[in-house]
Amino acid sequence: MKEAFRFEVVSQDGDARTGLITTQRGVIRTPVFMPVGTAATVKAMHPERVRALGADIVLANTYHLMSRPGAERIASLGGLHKFMNWSWPILTDSGGFQVMSLAKLRKVDEDGVTFQSHIDGTTHRLTPERAVEIQALLGADIAMQLDECVKLPCSEAELRRAMRLSLKWAERSKAAFQGVAQDHALFGIIQGGDIKGLRVESAKHLATMDFDGYALGGLAVGEPQDVMLAMISSTVPWIPSGRPRYLMGVGTPDDLLEAVHRGIDMFDCVMPTRAGRHGLAYTRCGCLNLRNARHAADPLPVDANSTCVAARTYSRAYLHHLFKASEILAMMLLTEINLGYYQDLMEGMRRAIAAGNFEQFREATKAGWQRGEAASNDLS
Repeated sequence: MKEAFRFEVVSQDGDARTGLITTQRGVIRTPVFMPVGTAATVKAMHPERVRALGADIVLANTYHLMSRPGAERIASLGGLHKFMNWSWPILTDSGGFQVMSLAKLRKVDEDGVTFQSHIDGTTHRLTPERAVEIQALLGADIAMQLDECVKLPCSEAELRRAMRLSLKWAERSKAAFQGVAQDHALFGIIQGGDIKGLRVESAKHLATMDFDGYALGGLAVGEPQDVMLAMISSTVPWIPSGRPRYLMGVGTPDDLLEAVHRGIDMFDCVMPTRAGRHGLAYTRCGCLNLRNARHAADPLPVDANSTCVAARTYSRAYLHHLFKASEILAMMLLTEINLGYYQDLMEGMRRAIAAGNFEQFREATKAGWQRGEAASNDLS
């Protein structure tokens, strides 16, 4: 590991564990949820509010930032932290998933990928070396190797090809990273789709390369939850225990709870912010659709027991009105409520693991979701 980057497992309950990731810009408590700031902003949120809700780290994306405004420009302006006014750790995704999901046209070869930007159609070339260079220009505290992500369902032959190409790119990413300042970290990405043998092969090979952390990529891309969880269970035993385990792009509160149960340390997902912009509120008693007409005259807050001030303060009727009126404040408040819930969920898991009662917490949390919104203002 880099001298300025350390990971320590602090406590463990079954396969669930807490830990501390130390970086030059602060300590990250795990298990951790990273709010997604794709284009150098967590949508509808001030950076100060993201931090106040409990976020130790945010995620930004190589594909989007290389497309606009450009990595070199951000570097000339003092780096990504200064550019977006976020003083704490940042993880940057290498862009492989976005090339797969967003690019108008793309061509993958052994050397890298050529694609047309979804923004203006301009042609770009991304190689493992260039992905590392871009993330260094941005000043990421944690960078990711370039990988090829494949949508599921997919043939085993195609998954094998993409996995083995990603392993070659991992080697090249690691070699390119040797010249990067020693205060940053680089994670490898395990691929293999929904095939256990491919996942294990990928994890074993990456472990020999001694990355600072290991991510599971290519999940939450169309497969059922039980398949995703099976891939986690199959893969985690082959990841070095002294390295952070990162499940990329996941997910729902239940996904997070189940993945932590299986030993995952890090998560990111657009779900809480995207849901907030569309009128959905995540709470300890399930998900509320504030656009629903039944909330039009409901004076109750979203959740009277939430630690998030917005969830306790604003009535469901008011939030319903804001969405019907297409007011920007609606998206801001629901995004804050959702990010607050996700951070509270992670804090609850950390405390339960440390206390040795994670299984009880897991069962109680699921029971709360089942009870539904009628219980969200039960003050007993």
